[in-house]
Amino acid sequence: MSNLAAFVVGLAFALGLGIGGMTSPARVLAFLDVAGAWDPSLAFVMLGGVVVYGAAFRLVMRRGRPLLAPAFVVPTRRDIDARLLGGALAFGVGWGIAGLCPGPALTALASGEPRVWAFVAAMVAGIIAHKAVERAVAVRMLAPGADGSAELRVAEQRQRPARHVHTAPASRRAIRR
Repeated sequence: MSNLAAFVVGLAFALGLGIGGMTSPARVLAFLDVAGAWDPSLAFVMLGGVVVYGAAFRLVMRRGRPLLAPAFVVPTRRDIDARLLGGALAFGVGWGIAGLCPGPALTALASGEPRVWAFVAAMVAGIIAHKAVERAVAVRMLAPGADGSAELRVAEQRQRPARHVHTAPASRRAIRR
């Protein structure tokens, strides 16, 4: 059932991207061209998404638990680190150059445009490269300790809980803080 729900939600998201024009690189680039022929239509699409999400989030969090999962999983991290800034920079540069970001690019694959397929191929290659680098860094952080046992040094410092499971009404109060 949860796979079917994920498919339906993904399909609705893809349709929304297509109807909103977010799969059109030309429209995205016109939106980003604030000094030239600026097209503000995507700002309205984004604003509509934020308003709907904000209202839906508050309504859904009033429930004791989600419909298709045992508990809500809500991010709790609020710090800004180099990885977050680097990811935001890479996303912004890619969006500005290609006029595509991951969700709309996957949706735009249906157009058959070679540049969209090239973008998605580069995106997948980047994901694979990132995972390989993360794995290599994690292995290098395993160093023999003074007693000969392996210990994790820097990786333990980097690992912070990224999510917290909220299941009770008291935890919803924690979200508002």
